[in-house]
Amino acid sequence: MIVKGGYPRNDTRPVVPLSDGAGKIVELGSQVDGWQVGDRVMVNFLRDWISGPVSEKALRSGLGGGIDGMLAESVAMDSSALVRIPEHLDYRQASTLPCAAVTAYHAISSAATTAGDVVLLLGTGGVSIFGLQLSKALGARTIITSSSDEKSAKARELGADDTINYRTHSEWQDEVRRLTDGIGADHVLEVGGTGTLGRSMRSTRVGGTVSLIGVLGQGEPNMTYALMNAQTVRGIYVGSVEIFERMNRVIDLHKIQPVVDQVFPFADAHAAFEYLGSQQHVGKVVIDVAS
Repeated sequence: MIVKGGYPRNDTRPVVPLSDGAGKIVELGSQVDGWQVGDRVMVNFLRDWISGPVSEKALRSGLGGGIDGMLAESVAMDSSALVRIPEHLDYRQASTLPCAAVTAYHAISSAATTAGDVVLLLGTGGVSIFGLQLSKALGARTIITSSSDEKSAKARELGADDTINYRTHSEWQDEVRRLTDGIGADHVLEVGGTGTLGRSMRSTRVGGTVSLIGVLGQGEPNMTYALMNAQTVRGIYVGSVEIFERMNRVIDLHKIQPVVDQVFPFADAHAAFEYLGSQQHVGKVVIDVAS
C-alpha cells in the first residue's frame, strides 16, 4: 500500500519500505542494557509502542511508512523496540511475525477467544493464516474463506475445521450461518475492509466480535446490524512490544511454525512485491537479504 499510494497516518514517502524484519545484533550503543552482540531479534512494527494503550505518537512510528523500514542490509533501531526470536524459528520464519502474527494475536486476545469458540478468518494471507494457527492453539474451531479450492486444501492441512470458497458461495455469510447451526461465529478477523464488513457482521453471532484489520475493500457498510445484535466492532492496528512478547510465549509453547509461501533474494525485491500483489500466496512472502 505504501508503494501504491500511501497509508493513512503513515505516508512519509520517500521511505525505505517494509515493516517486518529479523536479524542479528552486530553493534550496540554504549547505553544499551539487556542485549548482546549476536542476539537474534525482531523489531516491533510500531517502534514507539512499548506497552499500555497506543498513542498518536506510537501510531506514527510504523516501520516502512511513518519511518524507514526493513528492506535494508542493516538498520539502526532503538533497543526498546527489539523482541527476541523464539529459539525454534530461523530468521526467515521470524521475519514474518512483527505485523501479521502480532495483529492476529492482538485481535484474538482482545476478543478473549477461548476453547470451543468459532473463529472466522477471511482469505489465506498472513494475518488469516496466523489467526488460524493461533486460534487452533487455543482450542477454537476455525472457518476460513478462500478464492480457490487449492488454497482451501492448504488451510485444512494447517488445521482449518471448515472452508468456504467465496467464489462458489458469493453470499458466504449464509454458509457461515449454516456451518454454525444458524448462530454465527464468535469472532471474525475482518481483513477485507469496509467492502466485506457487512458480510462479516452478518456472519457473527449476537454479542460477538468483529476485529477490523484490513483496509483493502471500499464501501459504506450499514452498521445497524452490529447495533441491533449488540456486536463489538473493534479496530486492531498491530500491537505493542508487550503484546509481541506475550504472543511469542504462545508460539514457543505450541512450537507454531510460520507459513512461508515463497522466498525472494534481496536483488529481486520488486518481484516479491509483484508476487504479493498477485494474491497467489498462502501465508507470508519473505525477502532474504543474505541471498
